[in-house]
This record gives sequence, structure tokens and C-alpha cells, in this order.
Amino acid sequence: MSDFSFIANAHPAYIDSLYEQYLNNPEQIDDSWSSFFRGFDYAHATNGHEKSNGVAVSPGTAFNPQEFQVLAMINAYRGRGHLLSTTNPIRPRRDRSPKLDLVDFKLSDADLDTVFYAATECGLDKPATLRDILAHLKRIYCGNIGFEFQHIQQREKRRWLRTRVEQSRPEKNYNIPMDKKRRILEKLNEAVGFEKFLHTKYIGQKRFSLEGGESTIVALDAAINKGAEMGVVEVIIGMAHRGRLNVLANIMKKTYEQIFTEFEGTAIPDQSFGDGDVKYHLGYSSQVVTPTGKEVQLELTPNPSHLEAVDPVVEGYARAKADRLYKGEYDRILPILIHGDAAVAGQGIVFEVIQMSKLKGYNTGGTFHFVINNQIGFTTDFEDARSSTYCTGVASVVSAPVFHVNGDDPEALLYAVEMAMEFRQEFNTDVFIDMVCYRKHGHNEGDDPMFTQPDLYEAINVHPNPREIYMQELLEMGEVTKQLADDLEKTYWGDLQARLDELKQHALPYKSQEPEEEWEKLRYATAEDFKKSPVTGLEKTRVEKILSHLNTIPGHFRPIPKVSRLLDNNKKLLAKGMVDWATAELMAYGSILMEGKDVRMSGQDVQRGTFSHRHAVLHDAKTNEVLNRLDNIEETQGKFHIYNSLLSEFAVMGFEYGYSLADPHNLVIWEAQFGDFFNGAQTIVDQFISAAESKWHRMSGLTLLLPHGYEGQGPEHSSARLERFLQSCADLNMVVTNITTPANFFHLLRRQLAWDFRKPLVVMSPKSLLRHPECVSPLDAFETGTHFQEVIADPTVSAKEAKGIKRVLFCTGKIYYDLAQRKKDLQRNDVAIVRVEQLHPLPENQLNAILKQYAKAEIFWVQEESANMGAWQYMKLNWETDRNLQRISRRASASTAVGFKKIHDQQQEDILQKAFA
Repeated sequence: MSDFSFIANAHPAYIDSLYEQYLNNPEQIDDSWSSFFRGFDYAHATNGHEKSNGVAVSPGTAFNPQEFQVLAMINAYRGRGHLLSTTNPIRPRRDRSPKLDLVDFKLSDADLDTVFYAATECGLDKPATLRDILAHLKRIYCGNIGFEFQHIQQREKRRWLRTRVEQSRPEKNYNIPMDKKRRILEKLNEAVGFEKFLHTKYIGQKRFSLEGGESTIVALDAAINKGAEMGVVEVIIGMAHRGRLNVLANIMKKTYEQIFTEFEGTAIPDQSFGDGDVKYHLGYSSQVVTPTGKEVQLELTPNPSHLEAVDPVVEGYARAKADRLYKGEYDRILPILIHGDAAVAGQGIVFEVIQMSKLKGYNTGGTFHFVINNQIGFTTDFEDARSSTYCTGVASVVSAPVFHVNGDDPEALLYAVEMAMEFRQEFNTDVFIDMVCYRKHGHNEGDDPMFTQPDLYEAINVHPNPREIYMQELLEMGEVTKQLADDLEKTYWGDLQARLDELKQHALPYKSQEPEEEWEKLRYATAEDFKKSPVTGLEKTRVEKILSHLNTIPGHFRPIPKVSRLLDNNKKLLAKGMVDWATAELMAYGSILMEGKDVRMSGQDVQRGTFSHRHAVLHDAKTNEVLNRLDNIEETQGKFHIYNSLLSEFAVMGFEYGYSLADPHNLVIWEAQFGDFFNGAQTIVDQFISAAESKWHRMSGLTLLLPHGYEGQGPEHSSARLERFLQSCADLNMVVTNITTPANFFHLLRRQLAWDFRKPLVVMSPKSLLRHPECVSPLDAFETGTHFQEVIADPTVSAKEAKGIKRVLFCTGKIYYDLAQRKKDLQRNDVAIVRVEQLHPLPENQLNAILKQYAKAEIFWVQEESANMGAWQYMKLNWETDRNLQRISRRASASTAVGFKKIHDQQQEDILQKAFA
């Protein structure tokens, strides 16, 4: 039985009959009822309950139905007591009508001195009066922590939380020992002192202060320390800009000298590479030692100003670390996401990340979510920022507990954080701390909040900070002396001033992890690197081994008939010495695995492939047994991780980007169902993939496969927005391709790990070409000495025939096959077709070398996309040639493609006619 909330409305006659049944045949009663009735009998037998005439009641003689009404009240406090909790330090909380008055349970003041056995159900040692039960419930559930856990579906988790919560003693300051109280005071001194110093010294400079929420530092310190006690050796933190500098200084232990020089403007950026970023976006890594002597690796990931966009990146990074370093032991690595209240409620990416948290391909063992709830978003009050009661409403999606805590009570915060960490380590699921506090200044230090919240800020301006409040409490309780408190503050301020006066502070010692050492061996790319690709072909015997494995199915395994036919067709094609697209792709993955490296791929429907081409994972037709076709090629191979994702682009692409940051020797791939849908993750592309190396010096080799091509499927199934990627290309920041042969795709994938640098790779991958009879490659195109071709000249035109060419058609991707077929049909031997397989970095040397062969020919850029889309404008801007490059394409349009097949066909025909006019 999950609870007794319905008992308040039960008829006394029914309860009496149930009790009578228990007395006659207890085995027929539910275990929970039997347990309660046994306890009731025991209470009467041992505590001498009496009737009004003073005669003792013997067990089994009379049952008080009000016991169940008290139980209903207890369960109501467990479920709704948080609505009365005193978690708001700055203003009264809104009335949420929790229905927790005595009358709501058919009880009254006349019952306050009645003793009830139900008291033992809520953490009291023995039966107690209703008055004492009520006082106990209010202390536990309506104090400075609001416990929200009754929505959790798993009974074991609810009971785990309930037991600990109801055994807590807030009236005894949660029995926090003196050494932890001193630690709290030290962290508050650091947090408050740091903000005051910067506010005094750097008036008006943006720093996105933590003032009002300084207890954040206490909470993060407690989470790290408690986690370390329970086996955590690495913590990955993601957060936006609010309080980031304080976290860098007082949690990550970034030296004050580094932080202050950034404010002073004397920091010397690395002028040799990149554009840099503002100080409150930067990441940092350190290794700290906890008070119990445990060493913990800390990493704060870089982030953009796009609130919550870093969340999936942190999760992917943590998962990769768990896979690579900790062999899936999630207890050893802890992701921490620090949210703002407006962002956690308003940004859809939070929901996506929460939704993926329990999925096999994306689980990280539970995330510690910490909300700095300053009750405002820029100028928007929380009443206008969400419909839910709490900003943490998303926690209910995965039955995660939420601890709402008053930010002015650091001891309550410490208690809640430690319990949350114990829960996370016990159950490996997400947990939320919602620290209700306030924002001392405006959105930034130059903003005046009095414009929009004058009443609120009148209260905030006279409100003491958390350190002052806590210090006063300790002094009143006699737990510290004022002299000690003053000494701690003077010491800290003196330290700050000394460091600003250029006394050197030694950075913490740091030893790189193994994957970090591998990143350190890499270098930044130069333009020279893109003039010719490295050799990526394989020995013939290795090619044969991979192909044999891919086409061999275990004898007991019975694939569905369509898969059997597919494998038979592959064998027939191989017998002709040819390889199709899907086989070439799996060959690339197999070859990488045989080098001892891992391949990870995720996205919607990737195991089969949107277009039923990949079939990397097969299912037995009778048993549904799963067969990964790339497992067991050889004993020492790497692992092939391939996961069908949830229906999300933003979170999943962000996750895979984060995964790609952990180890440079993994090939990490995200595939869109259709390339058109990638723009659901445009933020990840713009803020991370295209710019992270320039902003934060963070390389990534993430590969995006974006099905692209005009085949009459309408405006949402035609274009992966090639033009958007090309518009973002500069400084060799990423590789953008549109491939036309299986062999070139094979080499492109292998090149990702063959380079001694890493670049994001964007592939306009095919759809109809997956089964095009001409889109095949000979086996020798995969073998020793072969490599990726940035440009493919017309194979039908010899050097001698080049002089007779009157027209050269440059193109990229699928349209090549339409052009080649039309050329063949018209027998136009005066036309050459050149494929640009890699658009960025643009292979100008190769293009110009080909162009020289056709000195008298007019040149055209031919594309399927509209004139304002595709690669046309990029080519016109970036290809420096004195020849007049003309365009053949669809007309400019607002939509990517038409919705009618006949119109599409006519447009395609017009392009071909113009190309061969």
C-alpha cells in the first residue's frame, strides 16, 4: 500500500469490520494493514490507553477510526507540507491552499490531546498526542526545507527518503557537527568576501554576481565533499554565468591572480589562435583535496550565454568519462548542473536532458541539479515566468526528489545536499536542490532592478547577507566567538588585497588524466593540412576480413526475410568487386574498431537507418535477439556503441558533442533523421560546434550526418541547410562535405581520426543515392594508398580531351548523378562535370588546377538548392578566380523546397536543361 490518504473519508463501520477481520484471520489482510493493526494492539497493551471512565482498554476491544484520519494527515504533510515551508528568505510565499488544517481530516482542536499510535508512523518513538504529532510534522515538513518526494513512483525510494526526513531534527540544527559549521562559515566568508571585493574594486563591471545566493558555495562544497566520501572521484560542472566567477575562485580554486588580471585588463590572450571569450564563460579544471583527504578531479565546462545549452554537453562529457575511465561505474563520476530558476522552468532543453537521463545510451548515473532560485529572470517575476508551482516541476518527469531550501539557512542547505548526494549514490538517479534566495543587484551590475521590482528591492537592500545571518545565529548559540568570526573575515580580505597587489598565488598542482594527455599530443590545424588528405586505405586482407564479417550471420540467428535479401544483394555486388554506401560506412567503422578505437553513434533510428540502409543492428525474426554486426570482428577491437535516441535534436546533438570532448581517439557521430531537423539543435551548432575551438580552444571531432537532397519530398525533407554551415565557416573551424561515392565517405570517416588534430565534420549525407545503381565504388578504392578526394574531376574526360571542353559544371552531392546521366543521354562530350566533395576548407589549389585544364571553357556552379541557399554564395565569395563563375539553380525562395512533386520535377528538369543549354 503506497499511502493511507483515502482513509480520512472511510466509513467507521468499514474500518471496524476490517479490524474484526484482522482479529479473526490476519493472513487475509494486506501486510501493511496487518502491520498497523499489530502496532495498534501493541500500543494499547503497553501504553495503557484508557476510556473516559479510567478503565484500561485491552487489545482488540475497541478501535479508534481517527487513527486513520491522523495517518491521512501525516501523508498529506508528506505530500503537501512543502507548500507551507519557510523557504523564501525575502518575502512571504504564495498561498497554494495545501488543505492541511485539522478540519480537512475531520479532526478538531478537541482531539489535540488525544494520544494516537499513528505517531510512530512519522518518526516519533512512541504514541503521542495529536498536538505533538502536528508540531513534529510542521518542524519536519514546513520548516526551512520543503521536501517534495511523494510523486516518486518507486516505493523503495519514497521510503528511503521518508525515513531519513522524519528522523531529521531541524530543531537541533540537524545535528551538524562543529567542524562542518566552521566549514560553512569559511565558505560563506569566501563567497561573500569575494563578491564584496569585486563590487568595491570593479564598480559597474559585469560579473553576474552571486550576491544573495552565496550559500551556493556551501552547497557545492558539501556535494563534492559528500560525494568524495561515497566514492566520487570526478565532478563535471555545467552552469551559466550567474555566480560563475565565485565558483571558479572558491570551488574550482582558480587563482585570484588569474581572475583579477582579467578584471584589470592585463591578461594577455593567446594571440596565435582564436578569438577568446568573456571571463564569465570560461571553463577550468583542477584537482582538490576534501577535508577528509579525498582527491577529486573538478571540471567546469565552458558555456555560452545561452542558458542551459551546456546541460547536454556536461552529460555527454560525463558519460564518455564514465565509459572511458571508470568502466561504467557511475558512482565514481558526478555531473552537477547549476540552473537559474527562470531558465530551468523556461528552457525546453532541460526537459529533453531530464527525459534522456534514464535511457541506456545516455544514462550518467544521476545528475545533481542545483537551482539558484533568485525568484526573477532578468526583470521578470516568477509569477510571469512559469505556470508550475515550482521552477523544478520538470523533476517529476523522472520521479526525482526535490529539496526546496531557504538560502539564508546554510545548515539546512548542507543537510539537504548531503541527503541528496546519498540518494544519488544509492539509486543513481537525478536529484534536485532548489535553493530559494534573491539577486542583490540587477541582471548585471550595471542594471537597476528598481525600474521593475521596487518593492522587492527595497526589502533586498536592507536584508543581511547569508554570512551575517549565520554568524549572528552562531554567536547567539555560543558556538563561535565574535573574535574568531572577525579574524576569519580580516584574514580573507587581507588575502584578497595581497593577491591583487601582485603577490603571487600558487596554482594547485594538476596532473592530466590519460585522455587529457592524448589531447595535449594534438596540435592546431593549419591551411597546409587541407591541401591533401592523409592516406586512409587498408590492406586488402583487412578489407576482406571486415567484409566477410559483415556478411556472415551466426547459424542460430534468423534475420527477417528482407534483411536476408539485403545481405544476398551485398554478396552479389561484392562478387562484382563493388561496394555500396551502407557497406562502405560499416567498413569504415569496422576498420576503426580494429585499430582499438571506439565508435559511438546515436540519433533517431540510427541502428536501422532512417532509409533502411544501415542495418548495423539486426533482430532475430523469432526471438528478437539483437545482433550488432560490428561486434567480434577480432578480440582486441574497440567497442561499437550505437543507440537509437529519443526524439530530440538539441539534447542529443549536445550530448554527442560533449562525448566527443572526452577522448580524441573515439569517432563520435550524430545522425539526423532528415538533415532538415538539425535546426532543432541550431544552438549547439552555433555556440559549440562552429565556435568552441576559437572561443575556448576546445577541439572536437564530432561528425554530423545530415541527410540532404532534393527528391520531391517537400520543404521539411529536402535540405540540411548547407548554406548555414558554410556561412559559419572561417578559421578552419570545421569541415563541411557533400560526398558522392561510398569510397570517399569511407575515407572521410577514417580521416577524422587519422589527422593529428580534430575538427567537427558536417556531412550532407545521401538519401536516394543509398540505392542508386551508379553510387558504388570498386574494392580497390578502399585499399592501400588510397585517401579522401576533396575534388573529383570528370572521369570521362582525358587530359587530351580537356582542350575540347566548352563548358565545365562544378557541383556537389546528389545532383552530380542527374548531370552525369543527362550528359550521357545527350552525348555531350564538350561538357565536363567536376564534383566538389569538400566545401570547407575549400580546396582552392585543386579547383584551380582543374580549371587550368579547361582554359577556354565557361564555368558554372550547378546546385539543386534555391539561389539564396546551398553552396552558391559561399563559392562565389571564397573561390578566388579571375574566371566568371555563373549560377544554375532554382530561383531564390523563402522555403527550401516546393510541396508538389510535379513542380519539383519541372524545376529539376529546368536545372538540367540550363546546365546543358
